[in-house]
Amino acid sequence: MSANSKLSSDHCMIPVIKSPEDYQVFRITPQDTNRLAIVFDSSLAEDSLTVCVEIFDPGGRTPTHRHNFAVEMFFILKGEGLAICDGKDIPLHAGDSLLVRPTGIHEIRNIGNSRLYALCFMVPNEDFSELIRSGVAERLDEEDLKVLRSTF
Repeated sequence: MSANSKLSSDHCMIPVIKSPEDYQVFRITPQDTNRLAIVFDSSLAEDSLTVCVEIFDPGGRTPTHRHNFAVEMFFILKGEGLAICDGKDIPLHAGDSLLVRPTGIHEIRNIGNSRLYALCFMVPNEDFSELIRSGVAERLDEEDLKVLRSTF
């Protein structure tokens, strides 16, 4: 911080802090093989942002889709995946990240023998969190909590 900088509390925002036990979890449809745990969305961030943990069962996948104006970023936490973006296959492993630009046709598949965990950011929200919340309520299980708390 420079000597000319001045801290002021007149613009201070109280941060929102959540733990995995606070995350709301959904399957968008009962047939889906992936669950989405909402970390933050427009209702909490007061901005057009959605952050979730996407959890894919073995063999699970998202449907092929695209976003009209949102950028979506995935950071792989655990597992092996395959992204198919505009017809191109991209292997995904823990520590990899993938940025999908607006209108990019894409899907994510779990190609491993265990669950695939990805942190997903979408900006702007483009009704993503509303779509998630309109789905079937689920819960995080012990395996999910272990991964999210990095105690494996």
